[in-house]
Amino acid sequence: MRAPQHLNSLRALEAAARHLSYVAAAVELCVTPAAVGQLIRGLEDSLGVNLFHRSRSGQARLVLTDTARTAVPDLQAGFDHLAIALERLRTANAYEIITVGVPRAFADKWLLPRINRFREQHSQYDLRVDTSASGQETPSGRAYIGVRYGQGQWNGWESVFLLDDPVFPVCHPKLVARKPPPVCAEDLRSVPLIHDASMASEIGFPSWRTWLKNAGIDGIDSERGIHIDDPAAVVAATVAGSGVALGRSALVAGDLAEGRLIRPFGPPLSHVFGYYAVHRPDHAGRAAVIAFRDWLIDEARTADGPSAQK
Repeated sequence: MRAPQHLNSLRALEAAARHLSYVAAAVELCVTPAAVGQLIRGLEDSLGVNLFHRSRSGQARLVLTDTARTAVPDLQAGFDHLAIALERLRTANAYEIITVGVPRAFADKWLLPRINRFREQHSQYDLRVDTSASGQETPSGRAYIGVRYGQGQWNGWESVFLLDDPVFPVCHPKLVARKPPPVCAEDLRSVPLIHDASMASEIGFPSWRTWLKNAGIDGIDSERGIHIDDPAAVVAATVAGSGVALGRSALVAGDLAEGRLIRPFGPPLSHVFGYYAVHRPDHAGRAAVIAFRDWLIDEARTADGPSAQK
């Protein structure tokens, strides 16, 4: 059998195996579920094997046979290679596209204010900044690099350290207008605490409780105030004067420099989380990925000084 004669059938098999549903595969391929089923049955007839277990119970979820289950990873890898080849042909005489998967808050507060510097140095690349997945998916064929927040280890990804992210109290200047900084930490009793709840379930993620303990401050209810599950919204609420937050240094540096926020009191608290550049191992040798990764590292060292060299 020559594979090119069955590309449509193989694509239908790959989609159905991934979704375990003819209906979902049909939506992705812009055909009808009946057409997906016909393509797969034709492939089964040509190969002389069964690819899915047929159930008479009417269950909607498909079940792969052992034969299909062992073949699908190679099939998916083959389509990925085809997509890469087509993308390279398509961009041979055009700008190469780099997709950058990055958390929304980091994009807004750190990456985007600097992005023109990359374009000035590497005008041959176009950028697609994706804040929806935060580096969870790799677009087939395109150069891809992500920025992730964590402890540096993610299965299936290579990572390079970028930035530490110590936290410290920040607030709008108007909250301490009558008491010029440094303001006594006792003022925490009379203003709302703003909590970054985006990673509250992660062990080691800093909280008001851990900061107060580290600063040796007792007698303050560390759980009261406003809990927000989006770090960008935490910064926005703090800039709006809604209370005192533990500012993540990478996210509040610009607002501190521009005077929208101040550090009223207290020491920074270091912790185990930081920002890392990540990419798939098979993208490690791509010139576009190398260029953007190295630029990120240089920008992080400029922004963070010696602490970026971990």
